[in-house]
Amino acid sequence: MREVDLDVLASELAQGAFAIDVREPDEYAAGHVPGVRTAPLSELGAHLAALPADRPVYVICASGNRSAWAAEQLEGAGFHAISVAGGTSGWIRAGRPVVRGTAARPA
Repeated sequence: MREVDLDVLASELAQGAFAIDVREPDEYAAGHVPGVRTAPLSELGAHLAALPADRPVYVICASGNRSAWAAEQLEGAGFHAISVAGGTSGWIRAGRPVVRGTAARPA
């Protein structure tokens, strides 16, 4: 399982990368990275069919712990998954833009 930092994620998202946030719905609604889809860790298996098999899937959570675990699970299922170190908490601390609200964009 590969891991990247927030700068790499920002660059990849600007180029159209596919990314999922594995935090729970209330955490996602409280603030998430723009363009990142929700796929709660507790429901990850239900989202597998929506994940691209032909390109990397960036995985983010609050700090990087859940995303690392989820990325390992996705790798085991045949996906090219990349965990994002620092997570959404680091993204927000860096002053990067966030989207808030209950409108979830599922994977």
